[in-house]
Amino acid sequence: MPDDNTTLVQQSFGPNAEKYARSAVFAEGESLNRLLEVVNLQPDWIALDVATGGGHTALAAAKHVRQVIATDITPQMLLAAERMIRNSGVSNVSFREADAQNLPFADGEFDLVTCRIAPHHFPDVAKFVRECARVVKSGGAVAVIDNVTPPDRFTARYFNAFEKLRDPSHLWAYSADEWQVFFADAGLRVTLTEKFRKAHEFGDYCERMRVSEANRFRLRAMLTQVPKGPKETFDIFERGGQLWFHLGEVLIVGSR
Repeated sequence: MPDDNTTLVQQSFGPNAEKYARSAVFAEGESLNRLLEVVNLQPDWIALDVATGGGHTALAAAKHVRQVIATDITPQMLLAAERMIRNSGVSNVSFREADAQNLPFADGEFDLVTCRIAPHHFPDVAKFVRECARVVKSGGAVAVIDNVTPPDRFTARYFNAFEKLRDPSHLWAYSADEWQVFFADAGLRVTLTEKFRKAHEFGDYCERMRVSEANRFRLRAMLTQVPKGPKETFDIFERGGQLWFHLGEVLIVGSR
């Protein structure tokens, strides 16, 4: 039986799956390009992309490796990702429904495990990282990208409240230091930790989750009336008459 947050994730992302598969924000980005650069993908590798969402990380990796298995807990997301990837002319990606915290794969099955902009939905991130460490081969790599918060606890709470108001299935985004602890505790040697910032247009950010007008008003107020600490993190600006803000990301890579 799925837990409460699994149900929330499926309710949040199922109806919006096609938006994420078509999203330019998720299709590209500095952190994804950097992941591909530092992992040094090899043509004989088999890779696992956990919580694939729109399938963009799986697609990017598939162009450099022998095979990618893309998993997600939301069936509609898998279907949308499969359509997007097949339409791109890529055929070496297979799809499987799976819980990121209980991966249905054998120990040491993959050369590379990736997960991008998803762990903030997982109830037990430490368990997720342990699962990644379990299914990756000795000498293989685990590479995770997720939204990141500063060490300042007030700013972290403000950011997470902002994200949860937009998406009820959001649980918690962690700091880079906390991610390093997750990796170390799972027996992974951290080889790279880098932070990035990505600009988001407020209207698109809300539309991807079909945010109600009432909550859009609250979210806008949280941006325009933001206290000093979170204000520096969001780094709000206007462009083309639209409200823009930044979300931080962390790329962390570890090896077994």
